[in-house]
Amino acid sequence: MDGLWLIIGLALLPGLGNFAGGMVAEFVQTTPRLLNLALHAASGIVIGVVAIELMPEALDNLAGWWIALSFALGGAAYVGTEMLIGRLSSSSGGSSMWLIYAAVAVDLSGDGLMIGSGSAVATSLAIVLAAGQTLADFPEGYSVIANMRQKEVARRRRILVSLSFPLYCLGMALIAWFLLRDAPDAAKYVALSFVAGLLTVAAVEDMLEEAHEAASDNRISTLAFVGGFALFALVSAGLETAFGEDTAEESDETALSAQEEINHAA
Repeated sequence: MDGLWLIIGLALLPGLGNFAGGMVAEFVQTTPRLLNLALHAASGIVIGVVAIELMPEALDNLAGWWIALSFALGGAAYVGTEMLIGRLSSSSGGSSMWLIYAAVAVDLSGDGLMIGSGSAVATSLAIVLAAGQTLADFPEGYSVIANMRQKEVARRRRILVSLSFPLYCLGMALIAWFLLRDAPDAAKYVALSFVAGLLTVAAVEDMLEEAHEAASDNRISTLAFVGGFALFALVSAGLETAFGEDTAEESDETALSAQEEINHAA
């Protein structure tokens, strides 16, 4: 039961980060340049999550072809979902604002899948992943509400939209946790690699594209991207130091469990 409450708390963090970013856009005057920088920083953070946490875990525990397949499926799943959202939006006459809402909901669902999958591997990993996505979702929430303000959507509706985002992350995290907590280790790392593909496409094709549409890039935009990556690297290193003992204990328990299974099979 303690593990369940921990997952709920961690899964709420990215959504709350998104909400906090939305409230900044709600009460602070926004500019296209600020939006450009915020989205570049968010992209750097997301790439940091993939490069520093997700892929090393997969590389240490999966065969290369499993990583390639699951990563490709994750990227394809994101592209397919975007295509479906675009078709539904055009066929129903939906505005680009709601297309953005759907895209953010998909992103947060991916965050939940990542946190739920990470928690099935190790609690310390889930904490680091949740921290990274909270940082990345702040500028994403900022961009959504800034876009709605530009389209003169009523404030009450804007706030309700922000409050709905945490539910997507929470729901997907719980689903992933319940499905993977007793699954074979290989399935857990396949899920992490799948999420890595999904997040990479989201950062490169979605966040950066939206940043370019907000304002033209300059050298500060590049530095914002690099700064986002560096920020997550520092957060990851700090949290891994703080939870180093827990990580070692969980790794020892996993190795012992695997050895017992081998001995039992023999």
